[in-house]
Amino acid sequence: MNKLYDVQDINFNDDVMLLTVNGECYHVAVKDASDRLFQASDIDRRLYKIAPSGYGIHWITLDEDLSIQGLLKIATIEEKVT
Repeated sequence: MNKLYDVQDINFNDDVMLLTVNGECYHVAVKDASDRLFQASDIDRRLYKIAPSGYGIHWITLDEDLSIQGLLKIATIEEKVT
């Protein structure tokens, strides 16, 4: 199975999701992505599963599913320092 997206890492810095996809780091305002995720505890935010196809992310305790494509549409890319 080919992956649509290769999600390497998901972290949170307050209300910003730091999403590493295909080697690029994206910043997503959690408030813009999901009300459930925005109101969730740090523990609930860390309990997720990435779809084997790379299509989306499922937050287990929140019963929330977000597509990678949708997240990337609202994200800003982190500029690389050279």
